[in-house]
Amino acid sequence: MILEMKVPSPGESITEVEIAEWLVEDGDYVEKDQAIAEVDSDKATLELPAEVSGTITLKAEEGDAVAVGAVVCLIDTSAAKPEGDADASSAPKEEKKEAPKTEKAPQPAKAKETYASGVPSPAAKKILDEKGVDSKSVSGSGRDGRITKEDAVSAVPSMGSPTGGNRGESRSKLSMLRRKVAERLVSAKNETAMLTTFNEVDMSAIFELRNKYKVDFKNKHGVGLGFMSFFTKAVVRALEMYPAVNSMIDGKEMVSYDFCDISIAVSGPKGLMVPVIRNAENLTFRGVEAEVKRLAIRAREGEITVDEMTGGTFTITNGGVFGSMLSTPIINPPQSAILGMHNIVERPIARDGAIAIAPIMYVAVSYDHRIIDGKESVGFLVAIKEALENPEELLMDNNVKKALEM
Repeated sequence: MILEMKVPSPGESITEVEIAEWLVEDGDYVEKDQAIAEVDSDKATLELPAEVSGTITLKAEEGDAVAVGAVVCLIDTSAAKPEGDADASSAPKEEKKEAPKTEKAPQPAKAKETYASGVPSPAAKKILDEKGVDSKSVSGSGRDGRITKEDAVSAVPSMGSPTGGNRGESRSKLSMLRRKVAERLVSAKNETAMLTTFNEVDMSAIFELRNKYKVDFKNKHGVGLGFMSFFTKAVVRALEMYPAVNSMIDGKEMVSYDFCDISIAVSGPKGLMVPVIRNAENLTFRGVEAEVKRLAIRAREGEITVDEMTGGTFTITNGGVFGSMLSTPIINPPQSAILGMHNIVERPIARDGAIAIAPIMYVAVSYDHRIIDGKESVGFLVAIKEALENPEELLMDNNVKKALEM
């Protein structure tokens, strides 16, 4: 019996996928549920498992765009499973044949080296000086290697560019996911009135809390007390204060949400992934950290699903993990705003009328000016700054142990 394997739908609104890589070869015997291919959609990379056991015949090439529901391979279920290959070590080794000896071709005699070798004639020297060419870089064709006038005329003047190095190039096709990310970023720039506002955050209070409680937090909950839980809680608080930031444009209407689904940008093997923390407003510090860890691992191992990356209302991206000091993050459409975190650097600041050294992070909010006014965007970022600089009062209700479930 021949089974036709068709491309399953990886998610709503996805009409085609791309064969990223075949994990088997034409004619191989495959087992049921064995991963036979990786397919890219415009949102994620997914594995395609064999529906039955049998011999496979491929019907699409790597890089082909295939419609959902189209046949990509055939599996002959009547084929018998082949016996295991014999141990390669017991197989007779092919005798190494000695290559026939060949006579070396006679080498041309080297030009005779004399006092004249590489020395330009007077006319050649004048031309080389005018061109700014070093005579040592010119091969002479005259008697005994002397540089002639013709050699000097033919010499190419050096413009200071390096020569002799590797100047090759390579081309590779962008994955469907990467192409879709590119389209969405260009669309966000072209179709939104995007502006960015900046501020700085003194991270001293968060540093003190983490240093004091991170060991006990890790021992009790099995996850680290990182920065993402503080930033997520601060964002949720600010979104509740400025609901326009937690809104989207749908045609001629503005859709506002009474929940906070926070997208977090994660670098995965196939590019940028943006999984979503659902109903972040209901999560504790432990809940946020556990969810961030779970989603990050799934994204980096290529196990993230389309559903887990759909429906966010606001995005947090952290360029600081790569060393970024400051950036203007691009909105993740159809959302209306995004928060950019950056690296933490000890900087001099004014505190209580004196100069102090503090761990400072620059933060940025890019927003769609069509529905978010400058006053709201600035107030939103200031609210985040205030919560991060005073987390015990504004994020923990002055009860740190209860907030951290200690």
